[in-house]
Amino acid sequence: GEGRGPVLFLTRRPLQSLPRGRGAALDPLRLQKIRFQYPPSTHELLQLLCSAHEARGPAPSLLLLDGLEEYLVEDLGPQEAAYLAALLLDTAAHFSHRIGAGQGCGLIVALQIQEEGDSGEALQLSLVQRYFPAQCWLHVDASGPGRRCLRACLDPGGQGPRAEWWLAFRPDGEMTVTPWPAQAGKPSSDKGSSSEGQP
Repeated sequence: GEGRGPVLFLTRRPLQSLPRGRGAALDPLRLQKIRFQYPPSTHELLQLLCSAHEARGPAPSLLLLDGLEEYLVEDLGPQEAAYLAALLLDTAAHFSHRIGAGQGCGLIVALQIQEEGDSGEALQLSLVQRYFPAQCWLHVDASGPGRRCLRACLDPGGQGPRAEWWLAFRPDGEMTVTPWPAQAGKPSSDKGSSSEGQP
């Protein structure tokens, strides 16, 4: 947000393109606040997180890890997956301490989930869910002509009511958000991706 510190964006591969947007959304000054890091392996991601306390400059106000599933496929056992999740939380807590009272560093961990996975993937997912109880599920919905649509569901993990929205993207990149009628229970199994995080 405005007046907040930089964003630390971690992902395995460089982004191929920026999202479409207009006006302030693609303001170069805002984009300069994003520090991109591309750890190519789980080992290098762990090293980067372990050395975060040594980083100079302002602490990030948001730590974002995109593509957690790409790191989990490296035959991580349950202990390594739990260690990675705990280290992400610890790193965000360290940045929050550096920022000071009342500000904090947010943490978002994004991953894509296959509809049917093996038991090892299910165990890793349950470990991730234990460390990150707040979840945002994205469902790809039928798109109309010239539009792409998603249904977003935010489940704060027992810290508040579940909320859902309809996200529609026009060809020019403009997004509209409208509330989705409340529905009970967990999101259906057609989930395409999930962002899990700590508020």
